Amino acid sequence: MAAPATGLPEFFAGFAADLRLAAREGPFNAAMKNTNPAANPRLVALDLIACVALAASVALATAIVLVATVLLLAGRAEAAEGPAGTLLLKRLDGGHAPSAPLLSTDVTFRVSGMVARARVVQTFHNASADWVEGVYVFPLPENAAVDRLQLRVGERRIEGEVRERGAARRTYEQARANGQRTALMHQERPNIFTTRVANIGPRELVAVELEYQQTLRYDDGRYSIRFPMVVAPRYIPGNLKVSAPEQLGWSPNTDQVPDAARITPPVLRPEAGPVNPVTIRVALDAGVPIFQVASPYHRVDMRHVSESKRQIELADGSVPADRDFELTWMPQSTHAPQVAWFTEQKDGRHYGLLMVLPPAAAPGARLAREVVFVLDTSGSMAGASIRQAKDALQMALARLAPGDRFNVIEFNSSAQMLFADAQPVNPRNVRRAIDWVQSLQARGGTEMAAALRLALDGSDGAGRVRQVVFLTDGAVGNEEALFRLIRERLGDTRLFTVGIGSAPNSHFMTKAAELGRGTFTYIGRIEEVQAKMAALFAKLESPVMKALEVHWPAGVRAESWPARIPDLYAGEPVVIAAALDRLEGEVRLSGTRDQRAWEASVPLALNGGSAGMGSLWARGKVESLIDSIREGAREEEIRTQVIDLATAHRLVTKYTSFVAVDKTPARTLDAPLKLAAVPTNLPDGWEVDKVFGELPQGSTDSRYAMLTGALMLLLALAMLLAPRRARPA
Repeated sequence: MAAPATGLPEFFAGFAADLRLAAREGPFNAAMKNTNPAANPRLVALDLIACVALAASVALATAIVLVATVLLLAGRAEAAEGPAGTLLLKRLDGGHAPSAPLLSTDVTFRVSGMVARARVVQTFHNASADWVEGVYVFPLPENAAVDRLQLRVGERRIEGEVRERGAARRTYEQARANGQRTALMHQERPNIFTTRVANIGPRELVAVELEYQQTLRYDDGRYSIRFPMVVAPRYIPGNLKVSAPEQLGWSPNTDQVPDAARITPPVLRPEAGPVNPVTIRVALDAGVPIFQVASPYHRVDMRHVSESKRQIELADGSVPADRDFELTWMPQSTHAPQVAWFTEQKDGRHYGLLMVLPPAAAPGARLAREVVFVLDTSGSMAGASIRQAKDALQMALARLAPGDRFNVIEFNSSAQMLFADAQPVNPRNVRRAIDWVQSLQARGGTEMAAALRLALDGSDGAGRVRQVVFLTDGAVGNEEALFRLIRERLGDTRLFTVGIGSAPNSHFMTKAAELGRGTFTYIGRIEEVQAKMAALFAKLESPVMKALEVHWPAGVRAESWPARIPDLYAGEPVVIAAALDRLEGEVRLSGTRDQRAWEASVPLALNGGSAGMGSLWARGKVESLIDSIREGAREEEIRTQVIDLATAHRLVTKYTSFVAVDKTPARTLDAPLKLAAVPTNLPDGWEVDKVFGELPQGSTDSRYAMLTGALMLLLALAMLLAPRRARPA
């Protein structure tokens, strides 16, 4: 005979009594009092709920144990503060590695026209009584052509050689094992490099001197040079991989960022005090009378040498390496450049750098636009950065005009849109957007791919000019995957990047804008928001110079980079690096803007005295070759071409490295060599707990405490699940 049916009200009404019974006797014992489960469906449901709850508790505890174990193992390179200016690397056995060598950096720029030559001297001071190998991860400009390295030991100078990356590493390792002083320089990203110096003796100073060439940025009548000082902590997505034998970075490698440990140098907490002092001097020769020179982020002393020359240095002597240095200058209006041509003759070839500034665009009919604003609200944006970004976005929203459409996307560990679709510009929608933006908080990770997928939906704007303005510090380690995503989903959209904060990822910002056929803007402090966003909107609202082509004289063999000249926005010049077999005739440039043709010609005359043009040309070709991999070229073929080119021009690339070896052994083989990583500062204005969370609190054993607590939770659950003795009736 079937059990009587129980209605839902009656079914739930009996739960209170059953729960009291379960509390006295345990859910399983209570259920066992009815040998026919179907006779009491409430107890069956209660039993099921209890089982699910216990299973969930076990799963949660197991997950906590696994996470704690990963954090424990990843803690091998956790910073534990010692004396100010040192770093102690915590080992798995609970001991500590030796203090890292102290580092100071001296930077000298020689600026001539639109080219800068930089010399960077990194001095490693081993203050301990041990023999030490120091490792320093540091930034350089993303367009730097590094073409020289010297190892300086006392009065001796050992010239570095460029070799294939693996061969350079093997040479370094052999010299290190032999007790010889040796230095190695790798490129991890176009703007991140690693210097290693082995066999630094007790109380000894060893210096690594490197030099690079770069073109200046010219935009809206102003030249600028930027020197990054700190590698900001990157967000590292993906599943953890087995740790490498040498884990010096704070992040282990992942399947999405397989070199994460190499781009995440240990970071000192701010209360430990700033480290890595930097001095900077600039010898500026503009070639034309200078109207104005400015250093927006550091105080400088300036000496007037002549109308076209200045000597600039930091007013404080040295500053901590915690934010980018930038120097800008404007020529007098009557000497604003229209054409510049610099040449160098080397090894039977002529190398040239050409800059041509098209005339200002005539006012045209304003096109209707669809603008999507993307705001990074991840933890690295906390503090000054999020305030700058909010102000910039609020100004941008207020600048929209009737007839436009817009949307706003924010992202951290996930991404969300304010509106389901782009909305018309009206006071109500703009006010809603401003209020929403002001309510956002910086927290969580930097899952940039999710935001890009929302913003770059492949649509064409339905007859409108579709523009995406991306405000971020670019603090990610998976740049290459994001570049592929931009290339795949861009469609007819144009992507404009706005770098926020004291140390934005310039490689990501510039390459994303290049792939997005847009431009990039840096905002380093709140006072710059209005002027720089106004300049950006002037570009967004002005006609673009498109279909640019370069035509070399007939009979002249020329190879120029970039091979495809990008579109130009208001105030931007054409910049081309070329290698030619001879200099004769004229080079002609052509393009169209607002349906009007434009053309300019430049005589290919010899213009001597411009050393380093060959390095700039080779650097441009290397970048184009690497970009071709993203477009489907076979990496092995490209790798061979890059190695040959970089070896001929002595350039550091992702496939080639500098190595220098002192022939005389210094350390006896019975003396141990201890490895230590040079710490970096947290970028100025960043909040450490929003970036790293609450766990890495100096030298506390929080990971061990977390693991112990999780194990105790598992033990308690096991005791709960154990059979209980029946109580006497």
